[in-house]
Amino acid sequence: MNRKGFTLIELLVVMVILAMLAAIVGPKLFTKVGKGKQSAAKTQIEMLGQALDSYRLDTGHYPTTSEGLQALQENPGDQGWDGPYLKKALPVDPWKNPYQYQAPGTHGEYDLFSYGADGAQGGEGENQDVNSWE
Repeated sequence: MNRKGFTLIELLVVMVILAMLAAIVGPKLFTKVGKGKQSAAKTQIEMLGQALDSYRLDTGHYPTTSEGLQALQENPGDQGWDGPYLKKALPVDPWKNPYQYQAPGTHGEYDLFSYGADGAQGGEGENQDVNSWE
């Protein structure tokens, strides 16, 4: 009887090797995903900043905090509004939360930011805030 196949020991050895590789490589991949989301948030904030600058050129001021970023899509009643200033719908941050907007801001004429993955102020790594003024 000549059977071809793998023994249980051979399969277990291969599974242990694969588990060790996943334990080594997995954490490195997950940190790259976090950095990618931080980078995407920074890019979206820059894009929204350009739209806010266009809004200001047309109306003479940035939208108020109460008007919010929605003023980039719908005219809040401002003379000179020539929008919409975004080609697509107002984006949410990579963690599916709305961007925070304040005008006047404490760091400039407006503050535009995301609280990161944890949705709370401060943090490190993927939880770090992404701000328009940095």
